Amino acid sequence: MKAYNTHWMGLMLVVAAIVIGPQLTNNGFYLKIMFMIGVNYLAAAGLNVLVGHTGQKSLGHAGLFAVGAYTVAVLTARHGWNPWVAFLAAGVVAALFGALIALPALRVKGPALAMVTIGFGIVAEKVVAEWQDVFGGQAGIYGVVPPTWGSQSLDDRDWVWLVSALCIVTHLMLRSLLNGKYGRAFMAVNTAEVAAESVGVSVYRIKVIAFVISAVTCGFAGALIAQQNQFISSDFITFNMSIFFLLIVLFGGSSVYGPLLGAVVLTLLDNFLARWPHVQHFTYGALLLFALYAMPDGLSAWLRSIAVRIFPGLARHPALPSALSPWRLHANEALEANRPLLEAKGLYKAYGGVVPTNDVDLTLRTGHVHSLIGPNGAGKTTLLNILSGVVEPDRGTIRFNGTDVVGMSINGVARLGLARTFQNLRLFVDMTVLDNVKVGLHRHMEAGFWSCLFGSRLSARSEIQATEEALQILGFLGLADKAYERAGSLPYGVQRRVEIARALATHPRLLLLDEPAAGLNPHETRDLVDVIARIRDLGITVLLIEHHMDLVMRISDHVIVLDYGQKIAEGKPAEIQSNPRVIAAYLGTEDETDDANDVVTGATHG
Repeated sequence: MKAYNTHWMGLMLVVAAIVIGPQLTNNGFYLKIMFMIGVNYLAAAGLNVLVGHTGQKSLGHAGLFAVGAYTVAVLTARHGWNPWVAFLAAGVVAALFGALIALPALRVKGPALAMVTIGFGIVAEKVVAEWQDVFGGQAGIYGVVPPTWGSQSLDDRDWVWLVSALCIVTHLMLRSLLNGKYGRAFMAVNTAEVAAESVGVSVYRIKVIAFVISAVTCGFAGALIAQQNQFISSDFITFNMSIFFLLIVLFGGSSVYGPLLGAVVLTLLDNFLARWPHVQHFTYGALLLFALYAMPDGLSAWLRSIAVRIFPGLARHPALPSALSPWRLHANEALEANRPLLEAKGLYKAYGGVVPTNDVDLTLRTGHVHSLIGPNGAGKTTLLNILSGVVEPDRGTIRFNGTDVVGMSINGVARLGLARTFQNLRLFVDMTVLDNVKVGLHRHMEAGFWSCLFGSRLSARSEIQATEEALQILGFLGLADKAYERAGSLPYGVQRRVEIARALATHPRLLLLDEPAAGLNPHETRDLVDVIARIRDLGITVLLIEHHMDLVMRISDHVIVLDYGQKIAEGKPAEIQSNPRVIAAYLGTEDETDDANDVVTGATHG
């Protein structure tokens, strides 16, 4: 509540400055700088969602700026549209192009995605420069119609107030969006895409949303420039513009306030250096290197760290509730006990001459703890990846709760009620423990995109309910006191448990645990046995991959053994302990059963 009040007090001060500031000067140059700060903020605010939060690299947003600018120019100057309607249309058309650019985002990432966006920016620049009949070529389009207040044309002050109003609305909407389920989803995709998919977040949908948001704000920025100048030409649309927008985001930082800080500093610097154009690019490059070295999280994070040192109260978290209700699985997720939940037949996967999964059949029954064991290289994790949709088998069928899931996306499988952890931890390390678990609750939260964007009551209520349930899950695993700690800063064993908490938040019918005891000390391993038993008692079926044989034999109802990609045995733990094929697989020779039991029942086998 204190942070909420501080935000609104700060916003009121900003509004007062915006109202009063333009009235303190008649200098058109100064008013133009204020206007450009607003335009640059608009372009960078959406780009910050794409780059700073979702981690998608874009160097072609000058092309989206051009889409907005030329849309409003063509519609008003050539077709006589109302300038306000044309302005809104510029955002819509830019959104369509943003969705178009997002199409390759599922297949390429990092530098390759940056090259795609560069290509779009270059194509856009060439099209408007060469297509004279539509876009006026290099001569551009004159007579772009600006908006009016009634019958009054906007003067320099009015333009500052108009862009400022748009900036405030944009800030409030993006703040609401980024502080909710979509903000966590953006950061989850940025950190670990497969982990985000595994809890039911559609990575591709999130990327498309981020691209569209960045396109809309950039399109509006372009439309404002065209209408304020009443002219647009290809001279406005350069690769340097894309670099400048990106620099604002990187320099300002990924905080919701970062684009504002970056826009203010770099717009002022840009105008100061305009008299020395030969040093502009050098200065920008040096500034970017300095920012990345001295302020890797941007100016906003650097200023916050200083503020926290001066006012420690800014870093305080809400008090944890004194008592938490017991966490329970959703009633509609519970299934009748001891019936087939997952049935796989003839699963086969080959990588060249290596066959980690070779015609494997298995059946997992509800309410049981199943364990998948075998020597290193037996194909256990590959099989787990196939079952969870991470890897598609070359042949074979998988039916989960009556649904064929072969070829289904990872998030599609997760939405059916299959959750998992990973052999190599895939936490969202820069998020708090609480937010990691709330990402797991993503698909269960009622609020949709528009509700979150506009900060509706439904969105607020969903956040409160998600926080309460996430704390219940953490309490179930003995982690409530870690709720506000950064996940990546915790000890390894605690991180393992946080990953289980995130998986439980999806309300799974089947939980796949890939070596959950790896790296745990004996005490933590004993605690893990109790955790798995309590998860089973909730009505969740468990499939466990584990090398700690004492854990496997203590907790399992049913054990499946793989060797060189083939299932060589299955049955109750006691049957597996004395199975000659299992003994041979673990020892490499058929020695005496008593010797084999030392391995199969002994603590750990790597």
